[in-house]
Parts: sequence; C-alpha cells; structure tokens
Amino acid sequence: MTDHSTVLTFPDGFLWGAATAAHQVEGNNLNTDWWVREHAPGTDLAEASGDAADSYHRYPEDIALLAELGFGSYRFSIEWARIEPEEGVFSAAELLHYRAMVETCLAYGLEPVVTLHHFTHPRWFVDAGGWHSPRAVDLFTRYVEHALPVLGDDVRWVCTINEPNILSMTYRGTRGAELAAATLPAPDPQVSEALVAAHRAARLVLAAETDAATGWSVATQAFQPLPGYEDATREYRRAREDLFLEAAVGDDYIGVQAYLRTFLGPHGPVPVPDDIERTQTGWEFFPEALGVGVRHAWDLTQGTPVLVTENGIATDDDDRRIAYTIGALAGLRAAMDDGVDVRGYLHWSALDNYEWGSYAPGSGWSGGTRRRSSARRSRAVGGSARSRGPAG
Repeated sequence: MTDHSTVLTFPDGFLWGAATAAHQVEGNNLNTDWWVREHAPGTDLAEASGDAADSYHRYPEDIALLAELGFGSYRFSIEWARIEPEEGVFSAAELLHYRAMVETCLAYGLEPVVTLHHFTHPRWFVDAGGWHSPRAVDLFTRYVEHALPVLGDDVRWVCTINEPNILSMTYRGTRGAELAAATLPAPDPQVSEALVAAHRAARLVLAAETDAATGWSVATQAFQPLPGYEDATREYRRAREDLFLEAAVGDDYIGVQAYLRTFLGPHGPVPVPDDIERTQTGWEFFPEALGVGVRHAWDLTQGTPVLVTENGIATDDDDRRIAYTIGALAGLRAAMDDGVDVRGYLHWSALDNYEWGSYAPGSGWSGGTRRRSSARRSRAVGGSARSRGPAG
C-alpha cells in the first residue's frame, strides 16, 4: 500500500471541486457535431454517447453528492447546441435549465464554475463553416450574449473556451488513436486565430455585463526535450500550447489542465517506454505534470492567477489514484510556495463519462469511463473512471 499520510495545506478560500463537460455527461445531445459524428455511417468512433450519465435530468442528485463529499465548487459546461439549436433561435427553456443548475449549486454551497464552450458545436454552426467561417467569432459572441441569463449576478467564475489548443489540433477530425499516442497534430492556424479572437470578444461581453472572473483553460503537456532537441521542442510547443497561454495575458485567470508529460525527439513525441508505469490511457504515471504546467502557465501569462480546471488519472486502482493526486497537489503547493498565485483545484472528473468515442478506458480520445457517475456508484469522486489527458 502507498503511504497516503502526506499533509498539504492550502490557503483559506482556495477553491476545491470537480469538473464535467455537458456532452460527456448529459446524454442525448442531439444537435451537436459530435452526435452527428457518433451516428455517421462508417463512423471512426467505437461507441455513441447515448444517455451518458443522464446528468441533464439528474444534475440535482449529482450536485447533492458533490456537496455531501465535501467539495466547494462544481465546474460544468453549458451546451451551445441546446441554447441555440438553429441559427438565431434561442431556447428560453434551455437557458432556464442551466440557470437552475447554477441555483442548485448555490443552494448546496457549491461555487459554480461555468464553461461556455467545451468542444461541441451546433450542427448549423459547422454547416456554416465552423471556425473557418468569417462569421465564427460574431456567432460565438452572440451566443455568449444570449447565455448571460445563466450567469446572472452570482456566477463568479466563467471559462470561455475549454482547451482551445486541443480544439485547434482536432478540429479537422483527428482520430482518437492519434491523441492517445500524444502525437498532437499541428493546430489549424485559422482555427487558432478565430478561437483567440472569440475568447477576447467573449471576455469583453462578460466584463461589461457581469462581475465574474473570466479566462480560458489550456491543456499543458510538460514538454521535455531529449538532449539536442531543445530548440525543436520550443518550436513544437509554441503552436500547441504557448500561443494560447500568451493569449491569456491580462485575463482574470488562466485555467491549467495537466495530466502527463511529453518527450520530444527527432520525429516529434517519443512513445512511453514499456518499463514505465502507465495509466489506462497509455500515458506515463507522472503527477509532477501539474506543477510543471502551472509554472509554465504562470511564466507565459506574465503572472496571471492560475485555476487548475482539470487534473487526474485514468486508473481502476484507487491506491494509485490517491498517490497520483497527492503527488500532483504536492507539486502545486511547491509552485505556490515559489510565488505562483493559484486560486483552486478542480479534479477531473465528477462523473464517469463518455470519453469522446467510447466508454471503455483507452479507446476514446484519451480513454473512457463507465456509464454511471462514480459519485453515484461508489460515493468517491473519480471512482474507477479515468481522468484523461487533453480531451476532457
């Protein structure tokens, strides 16, 4: 057994919580591009999302369980495709639904952390050209304006876009196996530019209409060069991570999502050696990735406060899960001791979920989970589910 006696202290007011994404837990998210992909003839995905964890209907139970487990916050996303199912048509019922989620969090003493965009898009947006369209930023900004009633005057944390760096890398249909191998294809420059512009436009809307702290979350990879490949690693990391961190300079916070490190050699990412402990996603067991990611984000954003918006491990061994989490938090605490301003830690994930292609560990973008929420099943957040790499 691993020694779990490590004691770490964090400041009063530090935000402790767990996170989910709408498409991965709600179920029956019919109007999204991902639902289309799941049901397309000859789809490359192993499994459709279906009912997922049915959190669209069962969110009161999910939130109550998080409160019972002692958490202080819940990060969840609202679904653009539900709120604007057809271009220019906005659903008052869906806005009320997500507002009810906010109010349920508050009733249970949980700080809602609301993500406005978590990978999925309305069908009509994609049909109109998606992030390649010259209208993309305006369309996203209009959605944000219409989503303001969800936030009200009592949501204090808003994430505009989840992992824009991964979204840019995968927007052209990257298959799960490529991400699971951490090959990280080159981002689409046009998509990257549009996402940065959309983030900045959304922040202007939010700053004018709310008092919420706003930022976006970036998947950090703890890139590490093999000897002689330092310059190549910096170049590789630039388009896949640094560009998006630098775009957060001046934001209220930067969200950091960290799970693994990636070694770079002459041909890009180097596979994990066979004799290294791996997670169910095939990644190296490396809890130190969080500390590395937080420090890098702090440096690149010129001292922007950090919120850990995702961190965790894919495993069915809770002893290793605890060891990983303690190791990650130790690295986080060390960064804070060195002056990094960290405001909170949100574990991935609150519920077992659909992992972008499958419910089976290792077969989605970065491994999947079982259908039922781990909180519902085992009363322990994370349960036997994974906590994935950059795709949650």
